[in-house]
Amino acid sequence: MTVPSIDPFHAITLSALAHRLAAEGRSIIHMEFGQPSTSAPREAIERAHHVLDTDPMGYWESEPLRVRIARHYAESYGVEVSPERILLTSGASPALVLALTSCFAPGARVALARPGYVAYRNTLRALHIEPVEIPCGEKERFQLTAELLAAVEPAPDGVIVASPANPTGAILSGPELVAIVAVCRERGIRIVSDEIYHGLSFGDPAHSVLEYEPDAMIVNSFSKYFSMAPWRLGWLVVPEEKIAAARARMGNLFLTPSSLSQHAGLAAFDCRGELDGHVRVYRRNRDLLLAALPTWGLQRIAPPDGAFYIYADVGHLTQDSLSFCEKLLRDTGVAIAPGVDFDPVDGKRFIRFSFAVSTDRIAEAIARMTPWFAARDAESRVT
Repeated sequence: MTVPSIDPFHAITLSALAHRLAAEGRSIIHMEFGQPSTSAPREAIERAHHVLDTDPMGYWESEPLRVRIARHYAESYGVEVSPERILLTSGASPALVLALTSCFAPGARVALARPGYVAYRNTLRALHIEPVEIPCGEKERFQLTAELLAAVEPAPDGVIVASPANPTGAILSGPELVAIVAVCRERGIRIVSDEIYHGLSFGDPAHSVLEYEPDAMIVNSFSKYFSMAPWRLGWLVVPEEKIAAARARMGNLFLTPSSLSQHAGLAAFDCRGELDGHVRVYRRNRDLLLAALPTWGLQRIAPPDGAFYIYADVGHLTQDSLSFCEKLLRDTGVAIAPGVDFDPVDGKRFIRFSFAVSTDRIAEAIARMTPWFAARDAESRVT
């Protein structure tokens, strides 16, 4: 078996360029990553300071944190989850690896929406699992549907569901999730649900797949809503029959997440007021961008129901989103992500804005990009 090749994460390359430009004295606005510009909640940081002063720490998995996460599912979704089914991980990425390796053998086929998070496709390939990408366009709100999944032949072994989704922010409704679960049960498809953006919704809250399928694998993290990306803390909810397999992999591949992060994560659950304040900032940022985009000629976007992204079609301006984003960065100092990261087929004509920064930075980014897009639009009309 040959070593699989995987594609680069182009946003990382653009971010490295952005940091080089900043080192040269350029003013850079980072909108390329889905990373909150805010720090961890105040009480979480205070708890971390206390632990650093009083606890030598070590390899450890916090039982109080697992119990608190289980309580979160009861409070937020009306779902009873035993703490034994919750594995704490060093962010969502190891949780995804645990889910995939616990459920699928090399050669298995796992479906996913296109566009979708770049690491889904590449992690599957790295694990010798075949990604089965399902094109999801405007008609489907750039999201997976039960109808599309039912049409995949032969039936895949699994499917990755993401709601709110990256790069679009689109949320799957409860009825659509029910329909997807029904297709999966009928066809014997295992569900892995990435719920990392839960808590970041601008209308109705997102539903957990656990509300409809108790045997789904659920990936989540403290990186987004809890504003703790650098702390590298996440979790995986597994069905009873997969606990032993997932724990064996966790212990051998990753040991345990950071003890300090686990202490801070437990405190973060009691900081909802501060965290919901961040969501209000994201809503303001989203509204500012949604008002600006039409003036730039960007009329076709995915519905940004949640998360902190806008995925926009720039096909009238370019068929090379990577070069487009690099030119935008060099000309304006605003870093965004190219659509080819999320869709290797149609992403050449899409870009993704992350609005997880402060509102003043969004306003400044809009001021810089407005004349730049006007110039591109004028050039396209001439040619």
